[in-house]
Amino acid sequence: MNANTPSPQSVRPIQALPDHLISQIAAGEVVERPSAVVKEVLENALDAGASNIHIRLEEGGVKRIAITDNGRGIPPEQLPLAVARHATSKISSLTELENVATLGFRGEALASIASVSLLTLTTRTADAAHAWQIENGQISPASGAPGTTVDVQDLYYNTPARRKFLKSEQTEFGHCAEVVRRIALARPDVSFSLSHNGKAVDHWNVSAIDKRSAQILGENFAGARLPLDESAGPLRLHGFVGLPTASKGRADAQFFYVNGRFVRDKLLTHAVRAAYQDVLHGDRYPSYVLALDLDPALVDVNVHPSKIEVRFRDSRAVHQFVFHAVQRALAQTSATAFGTVPAPATAASATAVLAGKTMPWVAGEQGSFAKEFAAASPYAGSTPGYTGAGSSYPAAWPRPAAQGGISQNLARYGALFQAPETAAVSEPHPATLPARELPADENPLGFALAQLHGVYVLAQNTKGLVLVDMHAAHERILYEQLKNALDEDSMPVQALLIPVTFYADTIEVATVEEHQHTLKTLGFDMTAISPTTLAVRAVPALLKNADAQSLARDVLRDVREFGGSRVLIDRRNELLGTLACHTAVRANRSLTIPEMNALLRQMEQTERADQCNHGRPTWVQLGLQDLDKMFLRGQ
Repeated sequence: MNANTPSPQSVRPIQALPDHLISQIAAGEVVERPSAVVKEVLENALDAGASNIHIRLEEGGVKRIAITDNGRGIPPEQLPLAVARHATSKISSLTELENVATLGFRGEALASIASVSLLTLTTRTADAAHAWQIENGQISPASGAPGTTVDVQDLYYNTPARRKFLKSEQTEFGHCAEVVRRIALARPDVSFSLSHNGKAVDHWNVSAIDKRSAQILGENFAGARLPLDESAGPLRLHGFVGLPTASKGRADAQFFYVNGRFVRDKLLTHAVRAAYQDVLHGDRYPSYVLALDLDPALVDVNVHPSKIEVRFRDSRAVHQFVFHAVQRALAQTSATAFGTVPAPATAASATAVLAGKTMPWVAGEQGSFAKEFAAASPYAGSTPGYTGAGSSYPAAWPRPAAQGGISQNLARYGALFQAPETAAVSEPHPATLPARELPADENPLGFALAQLHGVYVLAQNTKGLVLVDMHAAHERILYEQLKNALDEDSMPVQALLIPVTFYADTIEVATVEEHQHTLKTLGFDMTAISPTTLAVRAVPALLKNADAQSLARDVLRDVREFGGSRVLIDRRNELLGTLACHTAVRANRSLTIPEMNALLRQMEQTERADQCNHGRPTWVQLGLQDLDKMFLRGQ
């Protein structure tokens, strides 16, 4: 043992620590790595009203961090306090601490940085004749434009043990660059430039948030995002949520801000994740840029030294607001006309569809598909193949000028729009096809042309060509109908003329007897007719054409594993997704043109129809420009 090290048995009197040691201890909380220095200085620059900030780094920020802004600057008489511990201009009372409206407020950032580095602060106010500089506690005149430059050199030079814990130069620079990206994303009204070892890395001019987010998160996110702006009382959530196609294998494109401050809050992350559960595969992470604005008195930002965690006064209300706002944004599918949110299909409409003798998309019943869906569709009477009476359109969608207007326009396309079972196929002369012409009130997904390999529906709209995965699309439609029926506690039930019986083990029989209420809520009527035999007497009407035995076994497996109440709450969506998959139209199932058009119309009515419940896209758009580019037209 070193002679200077006190033994555990030695007793020392309680004494006050030296100020310098106190600052170094505080630096351990505030300045954990170079990126923490960048964050603190950038926040001070923004609080000072800067509109232009330049960040220069050397050796990942370990050798040097120099940040220059054009903010208000610091008067020379206040410079000694600027680098003193717990000195700040941002709060002066407990009331102001509980209503913090600035990014920095603790008054210890510069003091902590100065205790573990060589700090030079150069600043000039707008009315000053020249700049002033403080270094090692000495103030002297200097040259410089209005604003402030914080120059931090040789970080941890006097605490070598801490320096050993830093990572490689590129890793530390990556952390610094990430901090700059986060702050730049929150403040598109400020220009930022970043250089490393004398080389320019990033530069963002003042721009709108949509352009700034595209620059930072990339064009892939820009092309697959939905705008969001909702308010409720003192809460406002705005920004962009990425479509499932913009999801990633890592959670590195998730940016959430509370009153302009980047946070990693478990409550907010859970709320957003829950909103994505219906459209995102389990091992993927959504991409989003969201900002929550609320009264500073309703949130405590003084929870963590790095201010990256917050605490809400009413966390449940915030969680529910964020969850429902994001969920509604994701419900605004690209298939929805004019960007309006489609009204969910109700149990009553589902019952109306089921009132007929046949069910669509079932082998041998192709001819009845369009007729059955016409009964519940707001597009009835305006789509080729529909024979039901036209019903009222949603208020936000314009009604066709004439009931037969679309049909008359479609007649121009000749045999292309005739069902192969009923129409003779002919080769239309190219001159008979109007060039790029569709009705002005054409539906977003257009109208069907053909079926490809029994898997995809080809349709034409005003933008170009639409490709639809018919199984994935139908699965989403059924899934949403099942969810809505269960939400309304009015699941339509179809009694079976002849009960389906199958062998069951003792546990399955016990599950049926113990969870009758859960099974009836889900639309199943099952009873035990012997110690080893179960009978299925009724199934959900939406699934009446699926294999009753397979449906029953899937339901019993989930109920047995998770319990009745959890199946109806926590596991409900997973179970309904499995049931919908059983009934959705399969590959190599031949559809007629009216059936394909009915599928497109149902997609336009269904929330979240852009993805199946596994997170895969249900349709894609190929624009005319894309097609022209493929064939080198105009080049």
